Amino acid sequence: MKRAPLEYLSELIETQAQGEAAIQSLIAKTMEQSGCAVEFYDYFPNQVPVKGEFSTGEPNNGQKRRVLIATAKGDPTLPSLLIFAHPDSETVKNIEKWNSDPFAAISNNGKLFGWGVADDLAGCACAVEAIKVTLDRKKVALGDIIFASTPSKNYARGVASILHRGLTADASLYLHPAESGKGMGEIKAVASGQLEFSISVIGLAPDTTEPGHTAFSHLGVNPIDKAIKIIDALYQLNAARNLRIKHEKIHKEVGRSTNLHISNIVSNDEHRLSRLNETCTFGGAISFPPGEDLSQVKEEIEKTVKKVSENDDWLNANSPTISWVSGVTGAEVPESSLFYQIVSSATKSITGKMPYVNPMHTSSDIRNPIVEANIPCVGLGCLGGNLSQNNKVDEWIDIEDFSLMVEVTSEIIERWCSGEQKKG
Repeated sequence: MKRAPLEYLSELIETQAQGEAAIQSLIAKTMEQSGCAVEFYDYFPNQVPVKGEFSTGEPNNGQKRRVLIATAKGDPTLPSLLIFAHPDSETVKNIEKWNSDPFAAISNNGKLFGWGVADDLAGCACAVEAIKVTLDRKKVALGDIIFASTPSKNYARGVASILHRGLTADASLYLHPAESGKGMGEIKAVASGQLEFSISVIGLAPDTTEPGHTAFSHLGVNPIDKAIKIIDALYQLNAARNLRIKHEKIHKEVGRSTNLHISNIVSNDEHRLSRLNETCTFGGAISFPPGEDLSQVKEEIEKTVKKVSENDDWLNANSPTISWVSGVTGAEVPESSLFYQIVSSATKSITGKMPYVNPMHTSSDIRNPIVEANIPCVGLGCLGGNLSQNNKVDEWIDIEDFSLMVEVTSEIIERWCSGEQKKG
C-alpha cells in the first residue's frame, strides 16, 4: 500500500523524540527502499574549510556530526541534481507551553503541528517523497538524483562539508518551509550576506573617592559618550551605503539594498546611576547584497571607526576594539538562468500561479552550493510558522501547501534531470 507524503512527515515528527540519529536512520531506510545507494559519513564542523564565511564562539563546533547522502544513479550524460534539507532541529524546550504533544504530529484546521516540522522535517520528508514518486513513475531517462540530509543548526556546516568532500552536481535545490506568508508562492534565489560585529570602548572614572561621580563626571571619560560617537558614524556610513549600493530586487522589496543596525549595548554591570562605567560594548549587524565582498564590508566599518578615533583625543589614545562575530557572503541565481526557469515553470505548472523571488532571506543556505562550489541553487518550501527557533510554540506547516511542495519538487527533478534545458 502506498504511503502518503503527509504520513511520512508525521512519522519523522514522531521519530524526532528519539533524536537526530533516529531521523537519519529512518531516512536512510526509506531511501534504500526506493532503490537509492545510501552513505553515511562523519565530520567535524570546525574542520570544514568554508569560503566567504566565518564565525567565532561557535557552540559545539568541535562535536562530530553525521551526514546522510542518498543517490539514485542515473545517466551520466544527463544533468544531475543535489537536493538538501536539514534533519536537526532546535534544542527541545518549553514543550509544556504547546497546545499539543510536539512529537505526536497533530493535524488541525489544515495545519500539521510538530517539533521541527517547519525547520526542517518538512524539507526532509519532501525530498524523500518527491524522489520516490519520480523514481516510481520514471517516464524518461534521468541524471543522478542526490539527496543530502545535512545538519545545519549551530554552525554545523553539513552542506559545506559534502561540497568540500568533492560531491558535486549541475544544480541544487534547498527544501525548507517558508515563514514569509507566501509558501509555495515564492522561490528563494537571492540571499544577502551578513556581518555581525561587536565594538568595545574604554572610559575613565573621575579621580575621586566619592561613591557618586555625577558632580565630577566632567573630569572623567564616559565610554557611553564615546560609543555614541562611533554609533552615529556607523549610521552615517549606513546612509551613505544606501545611496551608493543598489540591488534591484532587494531594493524593490524594502526600499534599500543594505542595512546596518545596533542591537545591543552593555556598559559594565554597574547599577548605580550616579557612577561612570569603565567600558561600553555595543554590537550589531550589517546586511549586504550578493556581489559585495565580505572583506570589503569589514574594511568599511574599520575605516569608519578609525576615522572617529583619529578625530577624538581619547579614542585616538585608547583605540576601540572591534570583534568580528560572524559573517557570510551573499549569493544569487538569476531569473534568466535555465535552472531558475525550470523551477519557476514547474511551480506554476503545479500551483497554477507564477512564483516570485523573495530576496529577503539573509544568510539563507542557498548560498552554500553557490559560494562553496559554484553550483546554482534555489530554495522553496511550503507555508509554515511559529518556528521554535523564533522562541515560539506550536510549530506548523500548511498541509495543502506541503502536498504542492512534494509535487513541485518531483516535477523539478524530472524536468531538470531529463535534460529539458538542453532540448529547449
